[in-house]
Amino acid sequence: MTKLDVPPSRPVNARKRKSLVHAVRGERDDHALAVVLAGVAGAANAGGYFAVQQYTSHMTGYLASLADNLALGNLWLAFVSVLAISAFTAGAGFSSVLISWARDHHSHHQYSLPVAVQGGFLLCFSFGWIFTSEVGRLFSIACLCFIMGMQNAMVTKLSGARIRTTHATGMVTDIGIELGRAFYGLVRRASKVRADYGKLGVLLLQVVSFLFGGITGALGYKALGFMFSLPLGAVLLGISLPHLLFDRPEPTEP
Repeated sequence: MTKLDVPPSRPVNARKRKSLVHAVRGERDDHALAVVLAGVAGAANAGGYFAVQQYTSHMTGYLASLADNLALGNLWLAFVSVLAISAFTAGAGFSSVLISWARDHHSHHQYSLPVAVQGGFLLCFSFGWIFTSEVGRLFSIACLCFIMGMQNAMVTKLSGARIRTTHATGMVTDIGIELGRAFYGLVRRASKVRADYGKLGVLLLQVVSFLFGGITGALGYKALGFMFSLPLGAVLLGISLPHLLFDRPEPTEP
């Protein structure tokens, strides 16, 4: 094929690659999306704490709380933990269903669809103020845990389990691993052990994004109450809806 025979579809492909949620991905795409989602997760987690007095991304804490409250006979608090864990699990499962369905139907919306659904649930969370009873609190906890489960599962499948966005423990653990590899490589130069500084930089960006997202979420709830989740939902819808509604797969070449 000569240069004159190249089909004029390259600019379209270049435009599609600007989307954070396109289906054909590389490591840079995954890392960029992870930084954005970590910020949203940090904001939702911190704002959710001020709204319902629960950190809704922390399943380890809920499992520990479940064990403690069952042992102490605090059945209501145990029920809250079961609700949170169940909602997180359901969110992860629902995200997996959406991605699997899109892949089976050869859709390139396998990631934009879950992100859009998460944005929709954040908009729903903004109406948590309507419920003044304990029912409203339970609704809010379940809603946020469902979102966190969806996001964690989506990023896990997207990156092949290399990236987490709601799981700060995993991010900090990976940072420690890379720092240990760097230290060992300096001390024992004959060894082939070397740190992946690119990965370390992305992990640090994710942690910083989660931290600043948390600050934003706390200040946002203080200023806006439950409505703080509206701009968070708008961020997710803003990066997913254009791809979901307007981007179409390119026709295959004959």
